[in-house]
Amino acid sequence: GAKLLLHGLCSNTTVRSLDLKGNNLRTVGAEALGKLLRQNKSIRSLILEWNSLGVWEEGFSFFCQGLGANTSLQRLDLRNNQINHQGAGELAMALKQNSSLQELDLRWNNIGLLGGRALLNCLHSNKTLKRLELAGNNVPSDILKAVGNTCSPLSASEQAMDHNQERQTILSETQNRTYILSKEVLSLKDEKTRQFLDLMDTIDKQREEIARSGRMSATQVSQLQEALDEQHSIMNSLKAKLQMTEAALALSEQKVHNLGELLNATKQEQSSTAERHFMELQQQKQECVDRENKLLHDLSAASEKNLLLRNQVDELEKKCKVQQEQLFQVKQDLTNTTAELKLRALQAEERLEAEKRRFKQNLEDMESLRLKEVDRMTQHMETSERSMQDRIQRLEAVRIALEEELSQVKAAAFVERGQAEEELIKVRNQARLEEQQRLEHLEEKLRLMTESRDEAQHCCLKQKQMVAEAQAKASQLSLHADGLRRRLEELQQDLNSKEEEKVTEVNKVKVELQEQIGHLQAERTAQEGLREKIAALERQLKAQSSNHREALLDKEGEISMLLEKLRMKEADISRMREEEAQRASFLQNAIMAYVQGSPLGTHGSRR
Repeated sequence: GAKLLLHGLCSNTTVRSLDLKGNNLRTVGAEALGKLLRQNKSIRSLILEWNSLGVWEEGFSFFCQGLGANTSLQRLDLRNNQINHQGAGELAMALKQNSSLQELDLRWNNIGLLGGRALLNCLHSNKTLKRLELAGNNVPSDILKAVGNTCSPLSASEQAMDHNQERQTILSETQNRTYILSKEVLSLKDEKTRQFLDLMDTIDKQREEIARSGRMSATQVSQLQEALDEQHSIMNSLKAKLQMTEAALALSEQKVHNLGELLNATKQEQSSTAERHFMELQQQKQECVDRENKLLHDLSAASEKNLLLRNQVDELEKKCKVQQEQLFQVKQDLTNTTAELKLRALQAEERLEAEKRRFKQNLEDMESLRLKEVDRMTQHMETSERSMQDRIQRLEAVRIALEEELSQVKAAAFVERGQAEEELIKVRNQARLEEQQRLEHLEEKLRLMTESRDEAQHCCLKQKQMVAEAQAKASQLSLHADGLRRRLEELQQDLNSKEEEKVTEVNKVKVELQEQIGHLQAERTAQEGLREKIAALERQLKAQSSNHREALLDKEGEISMLLEKLRMKEADISRMREEEAQRASFLQNAIMAYVQGSPLGTHGSRR
């Protein structure tokens, strides 16, 4: 049974003390104990009193080998085990190898002089053994004194009385220290519990604050989302306004085309009038020829009239030249007005393109800022991140679709503008050629005809009226374009103000989150410091509890010894009482028998 028990304890790691007192363990038990001491590393105290381990040398040598290989045992009790001087020599060899044993009790054995010398010699190499009891082993007193001096933790030159006094003072100091440490440990436990409760309260408060901040951030995110939705609605309205402006531009282009058609009609009318004048001139020429034939006879009379007519013709030619110069100025004014209209149209297109680019850049900046802010907010709110990412993807899809539609509309507008410009260039070239031809015909006609001058003046007045109307329309278009620009600038200012508000709100949220993170990190560091303090205190408590347990185990062993002695003495006292009672009963019986057998007794009985 002891063998099975010790084999089971070989793999145990929780048993600290083992008491096998009075079990009559011999060779098999000694071998099992040696195996236990080799394999087990948790037993600190081993009590083997009132056994027979030293009877067989082989089993005890195996036990000593296990003791030499052990590194955890601190107290060994081998009282009354019939150990002789050979067993003491093996113990000495084991103590030379052992580096953990502090107390060894070998009282009431048969070690003798040789065993005492062997143990004394091994103590020079062993520096951990502090207590060695050799009473009742037939060991000389000088060896016992030498063993006491070597086993004491003080130097070998001090005397036994000083050693005992210092030992008593050390014990009293250790008791006082243990009492003070126990008080400190209790106070530290109280403080630790208070700190733990305070930490739990602070953690609860922090959790509540985090929940509040999460709610506030959620509300802020919802507000930001609403602001983004408003901005998207504003963007849609701006896009609608852009479409309206493009429609207005298309209408203006149509008006320009209509004006070109009116110019063509006027040119055709001028050509038709020129043909009519040409036909009338031919008829007039024929009439003039006829008249010349008739008036040849009247040349002499008409010479003076011819001079007068020549003077009139000169004046008319001068007037025609003046009118030609006026026509040239009118043509230059027309070209200048057309150039100015073109420049204004180009400037309006460039401004529209620049505003579109700025708008796109603002959109891209807004989207990049929003993406960055959403990426930062995702670290604290993953759920809101997913919803925002889905919304952002939808909005990006809508934006891409809108950009594609805008690009298509722009491409169509550019194509239409190119076609319109080509048509205008063709019409202008044709108009220039026709005007040159017409001017040549008009110069020839003006030299001949005075009536065509009036008609040309009427045509010029009509053209001036048309130009004035065109200029008025151009001024109206420029005013409308300026109003649209002002609206765009106001909308951009609103967008910039909203962006600044959003950036300020996001920065505030970031600062609050960073402050909360800093507070949490500081609290974590404080908690880690408290945990380290708690771990150190727990280690101290464990060490003190282990020391107290060892002291209690030692005291319990002494108490058990004293109880056994008391039981023995009580048994002796009961035996003595029984013997005395028996003796008293024997004496009483003897006295009664003697009294009854004596004549005095018989006489007294008769009386």
